[in-house]
Amino acid sequence: MIKNKNILIVGAGGFIGGHLVKKLLSNGNKIIASDIKPKEYWFQDYEEAKNYYSMDMKDINNCRKVTKGIDYVFNMACNMGGMGFIENNKAECMQSVLINTNLLISCKEEKIKKYFFSSSACAYNKTKQQDVFIEGLREEDAYPANPEDGYGWEKLFSERMCRHFMEDYGIEVRIARYHNVYGPYGTYDGGREKAPAALCRKVNYAKTKNENKIQVWGDGKQTRSFLYIEDCIDGTLRLFESDYSEPVNIGSDEQVSINQMIEIIENISGIKKLEREYQLDKPKGVRGRSSNNDLVKKILNWSYKISLKDGLKSTYNWISSEMQKTGKNLNRFNKSD
Repeated sequence: MIKNKNILIVGAGGFIGGHLVKKLLSNGNKIIASDIKPKEYWFQDYEEAKNYYSMDMKDINNCRKVTKGIDYVFNMACNMGGMGFIENNKAECMQSVLINTNLLISCKEEKIKKYFFSSSACAYNKTKQQDVFIEGLREEDAYPANPEDGYGWEKLFSERMCRHFMEDYGIEVRIARYHNVYGPYGTYDGGREKAPAALCRKVNYAKTKNENKIQVWGDGKQTRSFLYIEDCIDGTLRLFESDYSEPVNIGSDEQVSINQMIEIIENISGIKKLEREYQLDKPKGVRGRSSNNDLVKKILNWSYKISLKDGLKSTYNWISSEMQKTGKNLNRFNKSD
């Protein structure tokens, strides 16, 4: 694992970024942590980080400030959330291309040798995701290009930008296409949460309020695979330390329907089966999506270790604990997102 390096993590106040900071600090690295959010709104807090910056990396002058004296850069920053946010904020999502572009320019200027970009399964061609329980998406399935509008196009374009900075300027790039990462210390309400966190919140709310109904976006038959955060960080660092520079899936191939995931969470909570109120007018995304892990197994000898059931148990317990802390305002969790 990486040790004794000066590492810039952009998006350090976010979900995956926060866990990455924790892991790299534990290995004795010096971390420069940056996020657009004010420090009090970062998901995790680490006193051991060398410097904290709350600034907008869409401004190249900010990128130039934080890349001085850096060995490695991890770009985990983007304006994103669950499907509700992505489908309703396409222009906001697209602007994240400025973060990646400005960071790469700054890395070139500072002669930084290694750069990580966090891409997404949203970069894959939508025509290959029109059925439930599809075959896992292979890395080559991103082309011909037809990704999720807005967010997916930003990711695909930024992947190409990384490739060309490597070809033209010699910056070593590593690109992970993440598949639905979830776990503790992430967003679970407010509109940017993803399905596992949203459903854990809703089931916990129903249990606490002794209700028998849960609202579900779509018909519940849409399928996905979900990757627990610890596996995500392990795969990320293995990829970064490898010599492979093309995009790689970092995901699970344990594909389930939304209805099946609700059943798992119900069993974890100990609640009886809830009535489903399907909201067919809500954003649903593609019909089916899962990761094909053949390439990542071949080049990294990596596979996820934590099952969806075990990962959801940890996630549910953490969200339940957080909701208990704000019990006086519990009604704010009774939302349809």
